[in-house]
Amino acid sequence: MILRLLSYNIRYGGAGREEQLAAVIRECEPDLVILQEATQPHVVERIAKAAAMNAWGARPGQSLGFISRLEIAHHQWHPIRGSRRTFLEIILSGMEVRVFGLHLSAIHSNWTERRRVRELRALLAGIKQHQEGFHVLLGDFNTLAPGELLNTRLLPLRLRPFIWLSGGKVRWQTIQMMLDAGYTDGYRVIHPVDKGFTFPTWDPHIRLDYVFVPALFADRLKACQVRNEGHTAASASDHFPILAELEVG
Repeated sequence: MILRLLSYNIRYGGAGREEQLAAVIRECEPDLVILQEATQPHVVERIAKAAAMNAWGARPGQSLGFISRLEIAHHQWHPIRGSRRTFLEIILSGMEVRVFGLHLSAIHSNWTERRRVRELRALLAGIKQHQEGFHVLLGDFNTLAPGELLNTRLLPLRLRPFIWLSGGKVRWQTIQMMLDAGYTDGYRVIHPVDKGFTFPTWDPHIRLDYVFVPALFADRLKACQVRNEGHTAASASDHFPILAELEVG
């Protein structure tokens, strides 16, 4: 069986854009959607209904939520030690795969990159007991992968001082930590050359959204793509969603 997983940052809770967001989701035809910035449960419920999804979950003020076409056997928000953020764990009924959604801290600087490293380190420690089994980590990591470049001239003026305070260059470490921990960057392994930019939708120039699987299970990843087609995807949010297809038992 092929499981279609979608990660989608819906921007500022998504209020007022429910129909647009649902249209983008319907076009992707996912089985399970991990949402970021899904801070308003009533909005997530409306998106789920408009996207013809059977199940949904969200918490007030929490970034992570989900909507699903399939039955959910278990879902839980776990605190990240030393952070106000959480990560989301989902188990689908009748499937061996465990899905973890995350949304790491924003802003490009060495200071915030160290924060993301701490968040990710705590998250990986929190799922240590599951790391030998088949699982997926996906979401908005708010960071760059090794070898990818940030064009600082394209940053909003309010964010450029953070780069200046970082000496003009950010030492990106978070994604390297994932690779060192034995995970495969799903998009990059399928698309070694394509940029895969997911942000911002009006001028895409950076890849912030990722899907990771343990290298041991990399052969189960059948596809991974940024869904950036059409006017709706460009206007529904400031992120394009990323869709992965995985072979599951």
